[in-house]
Amino acid sequence: MPETDDASTDHRLRVGSLFSGYGGLDLAAEEVFDARTVWFSEINEPVARVFAHHWPDAPNLGDITTINWNTVPPVDILCGGFPCQDVSTVGKMAGLAPGTRSGLWAHMAAAIEVLQPQWVVIENVRGLLAATAIRPVPEGDDDERRNPATATARAATVHNLEPDPWGLGDEPARPLRALGAVLGDLADLRYDARWIGLPASHVGAPHARFRVFVLARPALSHPARLRLDPRQRADRESPSSAGDDHAQPSSSRTLDQARPHKLAGSDLRADRGVLRRWGRYAPAIARWEHITGRPAPAPAILNDEPVRRPAPPFVEWLMGLSAGWVTDPSVGLTQPQQLSALGNGVVPAQAAVALRALFD
Repeated sequence: MPETDDASTDHRLRVGSLFSGYGGLDLAAEEVFDARTVWFSEINEPVARVFAHHWPDAPNLGDITTINWNTVPPVDILCGGFPCQDVSTVGKMAGLAPGTRSGLWAHMAAAIEVLQPQWVVIENVRGLLAATAIRPVPEGDDDERRNPATATARAATVHNLEPDPWGLGDEPARPLRALGAVLGDLADLRYDARWIGLPASHVGAPHARFRVFVLARPALSHPARLRLDPRQRADRESPSSAGDDHAQPSSSRTLDQARPHKLAGSDLRADRGVLRRWGRYAPAIARWEHITGRPAPAPAILNDEPVRRPAPPFVEWLMGLSAGWVTDPSVGLTQPQQLSALGNGVVPAQAAVALRALFD
């Protein structure tokens, strides 16, 4: 449960949360930055109920498209995992463009422009690396190179920022990717950014759930400083080649702290009871039980329905959340609402490792 100190005496960095979900990204930011969340924005009422339950003093600003950022209290850190439906590989891949749900990123960019946070934390799915994008044309901008007539949703260009042949978007035939649009917008806002792709299995979770994380800060120096607990730093190892289930850095420069490292409990052997219950999944389940410090709940809802649905407490455990984070009866969610809230969240430990690697 996040700490709730008197704001007048609490000198921790302040977090503003967008597209908040159940707060997985905010938990990571609070841990890594030694910060506190002061407001959030979430339009899904059941999901907002989860966030408000754990951050009762943080007001919900509501629909991001209607917020007047000039009236919003300033924050040191702005977090957000904007909707992934249009960039997800399991969706229609409509791309990051005006009018799409993923295009709500533009409203987060507007918040950054007005609030000028010292840090920006962004999370999204693997599809951010592959989906195409069209950057909206600002009012009064007549630069035809931004989105030339020959560009389509599958092939769009951006400002001529990089003349080298590897610069995505330099030519209509080389489509601008969604991540490129996000980084381009951050550059236009005078923010430096680094990104990394990281699977949840990297921190020991028994599933992949690959996510892309971006950490950005103003290009000019600033007073905010990250306070890291050296005991929480990952062990450094020699670099390894990136693959589908390995950390993927934003450049050839090694991000050592995000490299796969020896996890606590990674050499555990599942006992016979765990083997009988989980079969071939037993080693992964035993490892996550050891890391989280609690046994795995029953994996399925037992009822008369012909199709078994995953049990919300089990999904909650898979995400590395505290028991009852979403499923506690006091939150007041039905089982379908619980599964919906948990469905596309981020593993807090995964996000924390990514942020430490990006800052290092």
